[in-house]
Amino acid sequence: MNITKFAQDYHAKMFPEYKSMMQGSDPELIERYDNFAFDEVINQDDLDGKTRFIAILAATIGCQGIDEFKALMPAAMNFEVTPVEIKEIVYQAIPYLGISRVYPFLTATNKIFEERGIKMPLEPQATTTLENRLEKGIEAQIEIFGEQMKNFWQSGPEETRHINKWLASNCFGDFYTRKGLDLNQREMITFCFLMAQGGCEPQLTSHAAANMRLGNDKKFLIKIVTQCLPYIGYPRSLNALRCVNDAAEKK
Repeated sequence: MNITKFAQDYHAKMFPEYKSMMQGSDPELIERYDNFAFDEVINQDDLDGKTRFIAILAATIGCQGIDEFKALMPAAMNFEVTPVEIKEIVYQAIPYLGISRVYPFLTATNKIFEERGIKMPLEPQATTTLENRLEKGIEAQIEIFGEQMKNFWQSGPEETRHINKWLASNCFGDFYTRKGLDLNQREMITFCFLMAQGGCEPQLTSHAAANMRLGNDKKFLIKIVTQCLPYIGYPRSLNALRCVNDAAEKK
């Protein structure tokens, strides 16, 4: 196999002392994939390794790549993604994918932590209570999307208004207000969840705009799409780029 030195070195940093069994069974695939994912893509931009792996972990959850998530989680830790940050990525996926799709990733995370001797539960990260979660969730929505969100939780037809209230109190009040990741990181991983699962282009465009509002500009989001492309494929990556462009034009 003709794998570049950069790809070999990067793979070794991700997976020290590990050699893929597919080098024996699928050498042509490994040659092209490793050179692409671990050299060409990495060197396309200057995104730092930690941010790259936070995005990739979120994308693997979004596309339901449980085996790749389990393989990449230790690699992410080799690039300084902390156990708290990993747990927060998994937790925040719940309001965007639902517990039925996230539960396997939570159990996989706990198993890997146990194997590595990481004591659980991790230190608490919640900053809200059951009494103030709605208020704090609204504050987070306003900070991310703007003042138009102030009364959004009370808007819409009466028969569905409870959903907008839950969006404020549960999605934002229970999750976005947590420590461990800042708002910019949380909006970035939300972008990755939506991009990777597909079929959520209206929400993806809205969250692309929210990212830009927080300072995750168009150039940054293109870097995120670029680094996630080997894990989610071209169709969803191209859809995400269209959403980024649409959000930038509206902005």
